[in-house]
Amino acid sequence: MTIENECIGCIINQSKRVAEAISANEALTHQLVSFVETSLENVDFSLTPPVIAAPLYEAMGRMSAKIDLYDEQKVHATAQATHYIPFLRSMIEKSDDPFTALLKTAVVGNVIDLAAEVEFDLHEAIASVFDTPFAHDDSAPLQKSLQSAKTLLYIGDNTGEHLFDALSIEHLQKLYPGLEIFYMVRGNFIINDVTMKEAKEAHIDQLCTLIDSGVNTPGFVYERATLKAKNLFDTADVILSKGMGNYECISPISRPNICFLLKVKCSVVARALGHDIGSIICKID
Repeated sequence: MTIENECIGCIINQSKRVAEAISANEALTHQLVSFVETSLENVDFSLTPPVIAAPLYEAMGRMSAKIDLYDEQKVHATAQATHYIPFLRSMIEKSDDPFTALLKTAVVGNVIDLAAEVEFDLHEAIASVFDTPFAHDDSAPLQKSLQSAKTLLYIGDNTGEHLFDALSIEHLQKLYPGLEIFYMVRGNFIINDVTMKEAKEAHIDQLCTLIDSGVNTPGFVYERATLKAKNLFDTADVILSKGMGNYECISPISRPNICFLLKVKCSVVARALGHDIGSIICKID
């Protein structure tokens, strides 16, 4: 997905959120927002929003003398997510359809997104997700693909959400004990996306194999990935891609058995998918 006009305003709003997140004073706030506005005046519309956003976040980090702009927010999101794990675990374990339940558990965490056009309440999302159908539902073909798969590449998205990913991976392993699962994280701190740091703190390395993608963008950009990450992307039997950023970057790539699992949180992605903002999606390309 290439950037559209609505994305420009969204990225400018993200610079204001950065200022709020780091408690910037008036002068620094003006510097951050003005820099982003100026940088977007001659934007390349052939690029994806995550590719456009990445260097802007890196520059805002330098201006703020803060490598991880959302470190405090990620700690809060992780603590918030931890509170819901026992409930979500019980919902999967008592479900007549544990596969759909683990997918719903994974997708509900996708509301934890500090760069989205629209914000959602995590508590409300969790309370309703098991009664909410997928607006696009390819869970059956995904399940069929996993039955014969030997390897699954699970591409993570946001911090906090990664705890729900871990719970989903735990139950995927119970359903498919012969399946080797790889969990891919970002190569650098970018917005509130999950990196190796947060994944190891959550002990996901004890569940499956962690892979550092090497990318510095809030979405998996194949060209920026490490050779190891590229090889895994090319050879995994099934790919489960979480979130809008990954969808924006990966959807143009043609390869079989990529499943996009996300909540629609902006008008541009809503149009691309043909579903309303707020919809949950399980879509195989």
